[in-house]
Amino acid sequence: MTTPLIQWYPGHIAKAEKQLRRNLDKVDLVIEVRDARIPLATAHPNMSEWIGLRQHLLVINRRDMVSQNAQESWDKWFRDNGETPWWCDARAGTGVKQIHEAAIRSGKQLNQRRIDRGMRPRAVRALTLGFPNVGKSALINRLVRQKVVASARRAGVTRSLRWVRVGKDLDLLDAPGVLPPRLDNQKSALLLAICDDIGQAAYDVETVAIAFIRLLNGLNSSYGFSYEMLESRYGIPFPKDPKDCSQWLMSLAEKHTSGEVERMGQRILDDFRKSFLGLLSLELP
Repeated sequence: MTTPLIQWYPGHIAKAEKQLRRNLDKVDLVIEVRDARIPLATAHPNMSEWIGLRQHLLVINRRDMVSQNAQESWDKWFRDNGETPWWCDARAGTGVKQIHEAAIRSGKQLNQRRIDRGMRPRAVRALTLGFPNVGKSALINRLVRQKVVASARRAGVTRSLRWVRVGKDLDLLDAPGVLPPRLDNQKSALLLAICDDIGQAAYDVETVAIAFIRLLNGLNSSYGFSYEMLESRYGIPFPKDPKDCSQWLMSLAEKHTSGEVERMGQRILDDFRKSFLGLLSLELP
């Protein structure tokens, strides 16, 4: 089965990107947020252009959803490539304090330059950017310590830009999730769909679920994958041959969802998204 092309560029994202470009001159710092399960697939191709000469914090959210080994492997990879990743679980607040402190340090550097030029210091202006549903709004709510922006684990909740004050030293600009107008890398697009980092209107649930099962078939324990966990959860041995993945889904549907394959596919994707299938990475360096 060939997975149909996955494309999603709704009007609110196109509109927000235009607003984003108009506001870039007001920003000192870009806080880029990625998904720990797919840190490369959630790297926007235009991010370097948006960052420009501004300071940059690379935040890897959902660290609670991947194993310690995966986090350490990615941490080393990013540092070897000249970037410092800041790991967090924005929902629980883990690691958020360190991100706040790093942003404030950026502000101090900015204000020292302003003072040296005879200008008054001011709060650092930071823009949070990333793909839909990677946790930008949850991070802002944790930084502010109250729910000031809408946050939910689905794509497309934030639809316009909004400034939020974090104490006297930091102003945050919350932006909607940004996507390229065209997703040329369909492997990455599939990972976005599996992780719910793209609108569900972009894909067919059943075909993405089958693609996910085939992807699992090619993983090993270093990704956090366990045949035993899937067999224990669903009660049917996991297929060792990729050709049998579609049949496995149909067998699960007969057992668990009265033969409704799409509903079973949705259940498997939801189980992964809730970490019921373990701390599972879909990308490793």
